[in-house]
Amino acid sequence: MTDVREQGLRVFRELLPDSELQLRDGTFGDELLEIGVDNVFGRLWAREGLSLRDRSLVTLGILIALRATDELKAHVQIARTNGLSEDEIAEVIYHSSGYAGFPAANTACKVARESLREGIASTE
Repeated sequence: MTDVREQGLRVFRELLPDSELQLRDGTFGDELLEIGVDNVFGRLWAREGLSLRDRSLVTLGILIALRATDELKAHVQIARTNGLSEDEIAEVIYHSSGYAGFPAANTACKVARESLREGIASTE
């Protein structure tokens, strides 16, 4: 098997092709991103069993429920890279309102609007 770090970097770059990834920079907690690259992208996103599109659907729902707005913003862009339409992302948000509550869904809607607006601006 490929080194987990290499695999994580490959998956990260595939999912967020326009994002610059700077690992350790000498600041407090600078290993956290490496841990995420290794464990989340290298071990989870690279697994067989679910398509990247399906993983995006699951991830959006979890992040909405957790109100993890910073991560949700990035994962809205990842979902677009993985083939989800804006309408499908909206449906995930609507559906989450029944399980995670209206406040969480409302916050997610605001974050998704911002992320989608930024995604459009970066492609122009």
